[in-house]
Amino acid sequence: MTKFDEATQAIRVEEGVYDVCLDPGYSIGGPLNGGYLMAVLLRAAVDASPHDHPVSTTTQFLRAPRPGPARVVVEQMKAGRTAAFARARLVQDDAPQLESLITTATLNDVQPIYTDKSATGMPAMEDCVKLPDPKPESGMTLNAQMEMRFDPPTIGWLHGRPTGRPEARAYFRMAEPQDPDPYVIALAVDALPPVVFSAGQRGWAPTVDLTWHLRALPSPGWLTLLGSGRLVADGWFDEEVEVWDSAGRLVAQSRQLARVGRG
Repeated sequence: MTKFDEATQAIRVEEGVYDVCLDPGYSIGGPLNGGYLMAVLLRAAVDASPHDHPVSTTTQFLRAPRPGPARVVVEQMKAGRTAAFARARLVQDDAPQLESLITTATLNDVQPIYTDKSATGMPAMEDCVKLPDPKPESGMTLNAQMEMRFDPPTIGWLHGRPTGRPEARAYFRMAEPQDPDPYVIALAVDALPPVVFSAGQRGWAPTVDLTWHLRALPSPGWLTLLGSGRLVADGWFDEEVEVWDSAGRLVAQSRQLARVGRG
């Protein structure tokens, strides 16, 4: 069991009820990363399902849970031969923190009939760069859990040179050796800095709603994350992320709605 597996494990205590312990190692300056929290929910939902993989997840982020004990409650809605549908709720101090609708199925390793690869261009790994290590007092513990190499223009905001477009692109893998799986993918779809940073808007940008789809089981190796946005307006922005695996396959797609950073 890797550190990430341990940090996301869900222990069944009765039918549809799971004990979890939210790990402070996935903090982004205080709040826990949304992708990490979704991975915790998905561990419970898949355990309660007759199918093996979370193929569609929609999560509402009601509150910002703190590290420590919590529970996941899974309500089965319908189960069929090819897909099952459930509602999962993360509860802490008797208050719901996250609410998810999750569809599970069992994916097979088959070749796609069609894939649009027009958007997969990234510089070579050696031409990409890391973000500086955060200061210990920042509380940005998430950075230590993963390795990322960024397409340089998309982190120009770090030096006061944003591109003016909502975008982020990076190679991604876990810091501890681990082949990517659906739970790592849940973390990956929310691992990029908010794309609105590159549009010149900085600060904590809390996610309100995030939907993502698992399209294929990833091959071992680095993942490629391609993030973009369509509209930044009235204190809101959207963010779309594609996840490509080391074999050049599209393995996940996500879209989230978030608040523009508050400084």
